[in-house]
Amino acid sequence: MKTAEIRRRFLDHFTAAGHTLVPSASLVYNDPTLLFVNAGMVPFKSYFTGAEDAPYDTATSCQKCVRTLDIEEVGKTTRHGTFFQMNGNFSFGDYFKEGAIQHAWKLVTGSVGDGGLGFDPDKVWVTVLGPGHHPDFPEGDAEAVALWRSVGLPDERIQRRDLKDNYWNMGVPGPGGPCSEIYIDRGPAYGPEGGPVVDEDRFLEIWNLVFMQQELSAVRAKDDFDVLRPLPKPNIDTGMGLERVAYLMQGKDNMYEIDQIFPVIEKAAELSGKRYGANHDDDVRMRVVADHVRSGLMLMTDGVTPGNEARGYVLRRLLRRSVRAMRLLGVHDPVLPELLPISKGLMEESYPEVTSEWARVSASAYAEEESFRRTLASGTQIFDVAVRNAKAAGQTTLAGDQAFQLHDTYGFPIDLTLEMASEAGLEVDRAEFTRLMGEQKARAKADARAKKGGAVNTEAYRQLREAGETPFLGFTDLTVPSRVRGIVRDGAVVPSAQPGDVVEVVLAETPFYAEAGGQDADAGVLTAPGLALDVLDVQRPVQGLVVHKVLVNEGELTAGAEVLAQVDAAARLGACQAHTATHIVNAALRQLLGDTTHQAGSYNKPGYLRFDFNATAGLSTDAKAELEGIVNQAVRGNFAVTDREMPLDEAKALGAQAMFGEKYGNVVRMVELNGAWSRELCGGTHVGSTAQIGLVNLLGEGSIGSGIRRVEALVSGDAFSRFAAERALVGTLADTLKTQPDQLVDRVEKLLAQLKSAEKEIADLRTQQLLGNLDALAASATDVGAVKLVARAMPGVGGGDLRTLAMGLRDKLSSQPAVVALVGGEAKPVVIVATTDAARAAGAKAGQLVDVAAAQLGGKGGGKDDLAQGGGSDAAGTDAALAAIRDALAG
Repeated sequence: MKTAEIRRRFLDHFTAAGHTLVPSASLVYNDPTLLFVNAGMVPFKSYFTGAEDAPYDTATSCQKCVRTLDIEEVGKTTRHGTFFQMNGNFSFGDYFKEGAIQHAWKLVTGSVGDGGLGFDPDKVWVTVLGPGHHPDFPEGDAEAVALWRSVGLPDERIQRRDLKDNYWNMGVPGPGGPCSEIYIDRGPAYGPEGGPVVDEDRFLEIWNLVFMQQELSAVRAKDDFDVLRPLPKPNIDTGMGLERVAYLMQGKDNMYEIDQIFPVIEKAAELSGKRYGANHDDDVRMRVVADHVRSGLMLMTDGVTPGNEARGYVLRRLLRRSVRAMRLLGVHDPVLPELLPISKGLMEESYPEVTSEWARVSASAYAEEESFRRTLASGTQIFDVAVRNAKAAGQTTLAGDQAFQLHDTYGFPIDLTLEMASEAGLEVDRAEFTRLMGEQKARAKADARAKKGGAVNTEAYRQLREAGETPFLGFTDLTVPSRVRGIVRDGAVVPSAQPGDVVEVVLAETPFYAEAGGQDADAGVLTAPGLALDVLDVQRPVQGLVVHKVLVNEGELTAGAEVLAQVDAAARLGACQAHTATHIVNAALRQLLGDTTHQAGSYNKPGYLRFDFNATAGLSTDAKAELEGIVNQAVRGNFAVTDREMPLDEAKALGAQAMFGEKYGNVVRMVELNGAWSRELCGGTHVGSTAQIGLVNLLGEGSIGSGIRRVEALVSGDAFSRFAAERALVGTLADTLKTQPDQLVDRVEKLLAQLKSAEKEIADLRTQQLLGNLDALAASATDVGAVKLVARAMPGVGGGDLRTLAMGLRDKLSSQPAVVALVGGEAKPVVIVATTDAARAAGAKAGQLVDVAAAQLGGKGGGKDDLAQGGGSDAAGTDAALAAIRDALAG
């Protein structure tokens, strides 16, 4: 049974049982504690924590997931994959343990003809929470045991385990509860008898049923937590690993051989001339390729582009690991154009967006491979220097910190370094490399824990939210009489606040726009007789609740007080102008660059906007001018700006643009400019027509990461002020250069040509002067070891002149075993070493000598045996650099 068919059967099973089918969220789902969605329940987390009301009682989904903490294990085990799919069914206060167990049993053991998966009931085992592990469960999860017996599972195949195995929580205060895991016995060929407690390779877990029934007040570890109270409505969260079920049902030994992955392995084998199954190391590399190519495809489809930070870095690592694995298989030509289309064809049945985003995804992937090929070339040079230094020092081992630098800075995986080192006759200090890698992983995990632990405590907001949502009246009214529903200080509801206090206020209704969708929060005041508050910020910490951060300037603020909420009208107009201009920039870029361009982020505030978008190359000067022209043409066109609410599917069918990773409800607000000219899903505030923007002045366009560009612009009065300042600057330059403004370019070009000619004349004179001293410098050579050495500091002499001088001296001394070592430089020190034929025959090599000298300058060097150059950042090390060369020659 194909993987897509297993997915369809799962979803059909639960939709037939009345569950709402929820499409997979983007892998870059908007959760500040996660880089990627890593579990099927993530899109439903706010429903389980109570931060949002679930829009349905029951739901089912097949969620795309990515986990990379165990990336080094990919290909080595049967079930470690970076991208995987999690089937799940969810209940929000509807059915509980009995329903979850009955649904699962029916699907797992139901006949294939009736829509089930057809597993033999005699091969099914389950685990539950056993007795004696927590005071709230003195007898363990006896209810789950009884329910499993009721569907026909004998007690000997119901195993009891501890909290670490069979209790679930998020690692922070919030919901938790016991869980029950379903295993399939693969048979004696895969391990010993005894069930999952004995061997989890033979007995493979396929499904985890989580019974959320408690609210935890503190979580110190998976098996160490405090229970605050029972949940008012117990919930169900389950996760079935689709790939695991697929390889069981397809009769495979591991997930890499299922129908959605194995064809990539077959192509990798074809390209490399290797046979899958013939060599363990080659098999691991092919599995890595297949897994990482699929993961990269799915991440890029969801808007991630390769980069050096966060999500972009993870994607870059996946793509580069796949490329280098192919190199280790002997393939040095570009491979992604061969492999990625295969993965696309395998995944598009389940995820049609793979096809619709293909042009953008493939361009980004192929550009990344080409970039990595260049990186490999430069990294190989660094590796060669490290090997040369190790051999010169008589070492047989490459230092672990050098291997780690190659990995961390140049993207060299350790196995590639090991292979290259072996070819050079060296070993690698694996222990030191492993220690440094461990430290890096510990830092990454600590950062992840910090983000997780830093999740906002929403208890106070949830308490205030129980009285209802905060109606936002700011689309039509900027001044609204309202009432203080609650006051929050330091995460707790308080009755009052005094002058000088900064607190958070929840109003019965508000005209203030809470920061969202790239638009800055409104500013303004809350007033009443004897009371004055400045609104500093406005946020929505939980669904439907608007929270105003305020400074109490005058009077005592009390809960229940009547206030007048007044938005700063001028600032709001500026925000509307900037936000609508952002939509125009988005539409203009798509006109200019094509529909494969997508928004990657934005920010706008009164007078200013920035807009991030995906692109593999920057805009030319002409393209930037054209972009600004299209934008201002739309402004002058006085396009009507309208909005309407509609079902999400209808908005997408109309071509409305949406942000990758943004969470949208079933009903969305679509903002249109001149009808179909621009359509975006947006909850922000806008001007009534584009002419109200006045003017947009493009500040610039540049890269903010691999594959991501940023446009910045000024809007309205700020744009006009900049144009006025530029006009004044042009006038000043024209007066200074005594020419007309329209002749400035010609005048400056002539001046630059004259300056360049003068600089060349000066450089030629300086070179002649330096070369005129060759005889005197050559005569200063001293005997050091077996060679004559000219070692001089030449402060202020640039690298080019220094090189000319060194080669001239070498020619003067060409009949002798001579070494020339010069240290000069302008902003930073530069060292040049040149050797004669006789000196090289005596063992003096310029590249090695430059290395030891550059180290004293705080830098590195490189080059050939006859001529080499290095540099650094510490000119104070000049004397030490020259001394190091003398010592090297004397030794």
